[in-house]
Amino acid sequence: MSDEAGEYLPDDVDAVRTALTEWYLDDHRSFPWRETTDPYAILVSEVMSQQTQLPRVVEAWTAFLERWPTVDDLAAADRADVVAFWSDHSLGYNNRATYLHESARQVTEELDGFPETPEELQQLHGVGPYTANAVASFAFNSGEAVVDTNVTRVLYRAFDVPDDDAAFEAVANNLMPDGESRVWNNAIMELGAVACGTRPRCDEAGCPWRERCDAYAVGDFTAPDVPTQPSFEGSRRQFRGRVVRLLGQHDEMELDTLGHRIRVDYTPDGEHGREWLRGILSDLADDGLVRIEERDDRTVARLR
Repeated sequence: MSDEAGEYLPDDVDAVRTALTEWYLDDHRSFPWRETTDPYAILVSEVMSQQTQLPRVVEAWTAFLERWPTVDDLAAADRADVVAFWSDHSLGYNNRATYLHESARQVTEELDGFPETPEELQQLHGVGPYTANAVASFAFNSGEAVVDTNVTRVLYRAFDVPDDDAAFEAVANNLMPDGESRVWNNAIMELGAVACGTRPRCDEAGCPWRERCDAYAVGDFTAPDVPTQPSFEGSRRQFRGRVVRLLGQHDEMELDTLGHRIRVDYTPDGEHGREWLRGILSDLADDGLVRIEERDDRTVARLR
């Protein structure tokens, strides 16, 4: 592990890895290219996804592979037909269709089958480092960590990695388990898309890193692509974060002591008082983060 990466990774990195992969394998969005290891089909999905939302890509990807099922079929196709298909399906810049067609020709006429590593895949026309690494990961399980907008947002929020390309790359590569690029890269991108988007859905999506996440603890969900704090659920999540942070600093805290520490206008019998705070603690308890104990005439909260 590099010194730069080690500075930001949690001590229980193995548990962090396990939590994410189990979360992903238990339930994730279903896309057809996730059900194949065919490098041609995966390359098509990656090129199509560069400028198109994934749900829209499904229809176009399916139709494309029905028309040109194999890399040989695409190489033999008329380039004008491929470009026309691209335009008809509103898949963005038409030069991507020409790059894809030329890549198919390279595979069938110049190379000994599909390249398998990120470096080799960059031989293909129009295939840059990101696409090459994605194809290597998902088709051959031989890639490095994918570092896209979703991943940098996750690392920035969860582990307070600075907004620096080298730092993101170092942490991402050290966090990824050896030899598991296929599952891991799918999982961490899924986390960024489903749970840790511009508007986070930490609890709704059951984020497996909530207990370890710096942003969740303090209620600040800014990120490199989210320059100002997004408003969601009012300020409730911010106070959830303050509760978790304070309880992490103390063995336990009484209800009113905790209330006065997390907001200046806390009044035991007021609008933002004991009933309001009990609701937040109850939510945290349901998430397995907090334990609430009733002792004689006082209520005490502590982290689990």
